[in-house]
Amino acid sequence: MRPDPHERHQQVRAGGFDQRPACGAQVADRGFTALTVEGVAARSGVHKTTVYRRWGNVAGLIADALELAGGEPWPVPDTGTIEGDLRALARLVADGFADPREGPVSTAFVSAAMHDADAARALHAFFMARHDQSSAIVTRAVARGELSADVDPAEVVRAAVAPVYYRLFVSHEPVDAAVADRAAGGALAAARAGALNASV
Repeated sequence: MRPDPHERHQQVRAGGFDQRPACGAQVADRGFTALTVEGVAARSGVHKTTVYRRWGNVAGLIADALELAGGEPWPVPDTGTIEGDLRALARLVADGFADPREGPVSTAFVSAAMHDADAARALHAFFMARHDQSSAIVTRAVARGELSADVDPAEVVRAAVAPVYYRLFVSHEPVDAAVADRAAGGALAAARAGALNASV
């Protein structure tokens, strides 16, 4: 059985080397295609054999960073209404990719998943963790009587953020607050119509 991500994070930090800052910095500066084990090692001030021994290759670095990130807290919105929460969630995703520091790193993770099976599995697990955390938005809405108890919380979350990811990584169209709000509105309308029920 693999260790808990939080436990692994502590073990890595206890060993004096967390690859994520160096990995993120190199990606932000030069892009995913330029990410190398040697570059991460140099930025971290450790010998490249240390990185190879622990992570094996670039895909291992990305996969482990995603696994650790998936176990970290996610600022799930709580505005008091399902409409406000879904809008805030969609904007949170859009703003994250627009951030000049974090955006290139997040984009690189998605890019890595398109090129490597291990990275793809890690990204899948990361999103599952995020969907699980964000499902609290829908659970609260059901408790308030805003949505039917039949609704699938994770599907509502997916529907709210999917248009943002589509524009970012498929159509390469601009993403702003209006786009995020429209995505959230579409998800809410589908949820209220029963299209996102667990039995559908």
